[in-house]
Amino acid sequence: MNTADLGLPVDVPSTALFTDQYELTMVQAALKAGTAGRRSVFEVFTRRLPDGRRYGVVAGTGRVLDAVENFRFDAGVLDFLRRRGMVDQQTLDWLAGYRFSGDIWGYPEGEVYFPGSPIMRVEGSFAECVLLETVILSILNHDSAIAAAASRMASAAGDRPLIEMGARRTHELSAVAAARAAYVGGFTSTSDLAAGFRYNIPTVGTSAHAFTLLHDSERDAFRAQVESLGRGTTLLVDTYDVTEAVRTAVEVAGTELGAVRIDSGDLLLVAHRVRQQLDELGARDTKIIVTSDLDEYAIASLAAAPVDAYGVGTQLVTGSGHPTASMVYKLVARAETDDPRDPLVPVAKKSSGGKTSLGGRKWAARRLDEYGVAEAEVVGTGPVPGELADRQLLVELVKGGAVVAREPLDAARERHTAARANLPLSATQLSRGEPVIPTEYLQGRSGS
Repeated sequence: MNTADLGLPVDVPSTALFTDQYELTMVQAALKAGTAGRRSVFEVFTRRLPDGRRYGVVAGTGRVLDAVENFRFDAGVLDFLRRRGMVDQQTLDWLAGYRFSGDIWGYPEGEVYFPGSPIMRVEGSFAECVLLETVILSILNHDSAIAAAASRMASAAGDRPLIEMGARRTHELSAVAAARAAYVGGFTSTSDLAAGFRYNIPTVGTSAHAFTLLHDSERDAFRAQVESLGRGTTLLVDTYDVTEAVRTAVEVAGTELGAVRIDSGDLLLVAHRVRQQLDELGARDTKIIVTSDLDEYAIASLAAAPVDAYGVGTQLVTGSGHPTASMVYKLVARAETDDPRDPLVPVAKKSSGGKTSLGGRKWAARRLDEYGVAEAEVVGTGPVPGELADRQLLVELVKGGAVVAREPLDAARERHTAARANLPLSATQLSRGEPVIPTEYLQGRSGS
């Protein structure tokens, strides 16, 4: 399966080389040692949220499922590994037949998370699980960082729509992933056509300053755009003089003009002036869209301004200062032999500097207070307490190597809206603070 199963037009190519070389050398050594087949459990989590953030947002899960399905070592890839002498023939033979056959559980896409949350759990043989480390982290770290920034911006924007416009500020493939993650986090549309094509995200766009500069006058440019796109189009009014441009825009398009866009200047002041001018000209239904290096703080500062929508680029696709979610992928349990009936033994790294981890296969649940508001993220090993049984967060994503939880992107978007609404009100504050709810640990047996 792949994105085509949702009626989307793009297949994902082989992802086998989206990895680090040491994943392959570990597999080679484990095959020689006879430990490659040991049943193992890896977990994705973060030890801390980005400085000052109150919650994280899980994004990229759907892309992970595509990546796992398409993790295949075809002839060209195997030849590359052989020519470079990266691994021996035994390992090449093993890689040629690689298909992930294990299980994956995780927080569903759009859910919120906190330090220590077992965001994804990958179970299978050591060799088949360890190969997926880099590609899983690459996707989840990037997409979750963008979705968290998007969520903060969506909170600041309230009911006003947000347009993702960051394609020209990042790598061309990252731009597509960023648009997807932004949509999960609360954005309503994107300017990036590849994202619209691949993920069916609504796309928008009209003209840039270059179009105005192309014509002999601003009036000529506006007339050409209106004649082509209709009176409901959005005219960019800050190329020369905003006041004159607004007057010309209404003269050309009439009071049915869809919107004007402001991309520079003191947006708060200019928006008020433009709104007053539009109303005086009878264009009371014409909307105002603002762009120009916005982030969540700038959006919040415009809450009282007569703005109808925001376009956000650079700050969004760079995570608004936090371009990674700092997630890690750690072995937390493994069997002592390759007998599938052997029980799992908890394992954990012990080190100084805050890099310790908790061993054992984990579950997670969110405890609510008497008002139905989240009050703690409970992470544990062993049996789940009865009072938390219906509050568990992990869902089955892959079973026996087959994806069982692929869903439309809108489902993740709606889930995030609901998850954020169930957090304490302080979650949406933009001021620096600790995670909005604490993480509590319950330790028991790791399970079999």
